[in-house]
Amino acid sequence: MLLSVIIPMYNEEELAERTFRTLESVLANVEHELVFVNDGSKDRTLEILEGLLAKAPGHTLINFSRNFGHQAAFSAGMAHAKGDAVVIIDGDLQDPPELIHEMLIKWRDGYQVVYAQRRTRKGESFFKKLTASWFYRILNSLTNIEIPVDTGDYRLMDRRVVDHINNLPERSRFLRGLVCWVGFKRTGLLYDRAERTAGVSKYPLKKMMRLATDGITSFSSAPLKLSFILGLITTGISALLGLWSIAERIIHPATTSQGWASLMLVIVFLGGVQLLSVGILGEYIGRIYDEVKQRPLYILDKPSKENSK
Repeated sequence: MLLSVIIPMYNEEELAERTFRTLESVLANVEHELVFVNDGSKDRTLEILEGLLAKAPGHTLINFSRNFGHQAAFSAGMAHAKGDAVVIIDGDLQDPPELIHEMLIKWRDGYQVVYAQRRTRKGESFFKKLTASWFYRILNSLTNIEIPVDTGDYRLMDRRVVDHINNLPERSRFLRGLVCWVGFKRTGLLYDRAERTAGVSKYPLKKMMRLATDGITSFSSAPLKLSFILGLITTGISALLGLWSIAERIIHPATTSQGWASLMLVIVFLGGVQLLSVGILGEYIGRIYDEVKQRPLYILDKPSKENSK
């Protein structure tokens, strides 16, 4: 059994050697390969990794021409991984590599996806914890797949899961969502996330917002339907406003401004019609959106067998 461990690195010269040594120590009794992905680092990360791997054959180093992002780095690593099981983990050592052994136990018990679920998150602001918690709950309410709350990308996947994800053609990837979308038997392991010991977070607010946008738009067409819902509400309000203006004109004809009721009614009604029209277009765009992703209609848990006579 070969285990592949994928580690993206971006400007991690302070942690690159420590991460390599720690993973080698933790996996000393496991047949493994390390797949480092240098995501366009501008410091000495690439130089350090090249020096380390030159003395440790059997591992892989992928070097991007520029910074393509966290999800692209994981995708490249998965495309090059050869293991029967594949672990993806950040290179900052906030996620404990020691948990890999527990993941392997679960994998041998028959689970094809074993994800790490954060019990506590040290060194992170209240704002980041709150927004992360909201994001998963909002995403689960908008989509028909369930993404476990308080999870990151740190997880173990069976070879079959990795192969199916590698075959998905879409470019704007949200891997923790794709892993849940392909299905298979999965379970979680609780752990306490440590504080960063060196370097700075590579996920500022801008990148977090981008990841959240990819997550929502990759698995939900609800934003496209929002204009349709708003159109229905606005049209309903315009109908009520029309009834109210007619009643007001009849009851208090002297106090009602000439032309105000008809003008407001026309404006609100036309606004509702426009939003309804955009909403209908959104429904069709949503269907086009589902088609261009070209995800398979279904995935078999096990290859089908035909009975021969």
